Amino acid sequence: MTKDLSGTNNAEADITGPLSGLTILELGHFIAAPFCTRVLADLGADVIKVEPPGRGDPVRAWGAIPEGEKSSVWWSVHGRNKRCVTADLKNPEGIALVKKLIKHADAVVENFKPGQLAKWGLGPDDIAAVNPDAIIVQISGYGQTGSYSKRAAFGVIGEAVGGIRHLSGYPSEVSDLPPVRVGVSIGDSIAGLYGAIGLLAGLFEKQAGRGRPGRRVDVALTESILSMLEGCLPEYGYMDKVRQPHGSTIPTAAPSSAYPSKDGRWFIIGANSETLFARLCDIMGRPDMKEDPRYADNPSRVKNMPVLDAEIGEWTKQFTLEELEDMIAGADIPSTRIYDTADIAADPQFLERGMVKPVDDDRLGEVLHPGIVPLMGDNAEDKRGGGIKWAGPRVGEHNEDVLGGLLGLDGAEIERLKKENVI
Repeated sequence: MTKDLSGTNNAEADITGPLSGLTILELGHFIAAPFCTRVLADLGADVIKVEPPGRGDPVRAWGAIPEGEKSSVWWSVHGRNKRCVTADLKNPEGIALVKKLIKHADAVVENFKPGQLAKWGLGPDDIAAVNPDAIIVQISGYGQTGSYSKRAAFGVIGEAVGGIRHLSGYPSEVSDLPPVRVGVSIGDSIAGLYGAIGLLAGLFEKQAGRGRPGRRVDVALTESILSMLEGCLPEYGYMDKVRQPHGSTIPTAAPSSAYPSKDGRWFIIGANSETLFARLCDIMGRPDMKEDPRYADNPSRVKNMPVLDAEIGEWTKQFTLEELEDMIAGADIPSTRIYDTADIAADPQFLERGMVKPVDDDRLGEVLHPGIVPLMGDNAEDKRGGGIKWAGPRVGEHNEDVLGGLLGLDGAEIERLKKENVI
């Protein structure tokens, strides 16, 4: 259960993680709820993840799966720092086990379709009856209420309804292809982060003596994305303006876009202030551009963006990425290649700060993991949360540890539950 850490020795807290002493039960699958709890586990919380016996979370089969394995390489990261147990939520004994675990939890995080857990006897009222103090975080497509609440939804639906998919692409006069997906399940991840924020806000409220029993945190994928859309909604409400996709450019600043390199890659240049633009003109050997009235200031450059970007693109195509980096970064102009994963893995900044690190996985051997965000410490030493204690566990790997150690079940009882497919 939650410990008051206000008097905890700082050095001790750094070793165990700032959320050490917090117990979270995850009744999640796929991405949003598991991402929420992974963030909290990375910061030291004890996360107990409940999965179906045998196959586990369906997301284990997403992504590249090594030969002879049942779980993907991604699972090494997605399930890290959690204790994984199994329980059949359609079996009364499985439900009874989960309710015993709820008694030990400070919070429960779930992302089933609204009403599904209640059908199994694990809805918010059921959780509150077992543990009135537990914070309940519910992540769903449209939220727990409203006329859309029962609709099926994944992250891509949240991204579409929340408005970001409309903005991800090129103007219609440039391309008639559909708006593009970001490339990762950004809607699920953002909703997961809001779930973590809501959970921590509920804990603070409770420790401050203002919390009411069983605080419920309701996170919708659609609303999580909508909340990220900067000025889109106020611009529409005030000016009847619907923001449109702009490709790789920023519609209010120029030059700021991706430009082609000689070796077929893309290079971002953000030289949209007067000083930065003047430096870029000098590097390009085009002092005449500084005097061109079309480029006299940012509003003029924005108005003439297509012509300006074409001129810069013709220049960048003469050089490789490395040559562009040397010339432009050396002039202190915000710029970078667009990284692929290989660039990330080799980047000295990521490596120096421990953001790309090898982790020993019992299944796979050494696997590269992203480090823990945020970095909790000072500039003298890398102190990322509670550290990566272990990679994503096997299905039911911690059954004996949790059911025996936490719930006090003996070996014979655990073995019986296994044979009867309860766990």
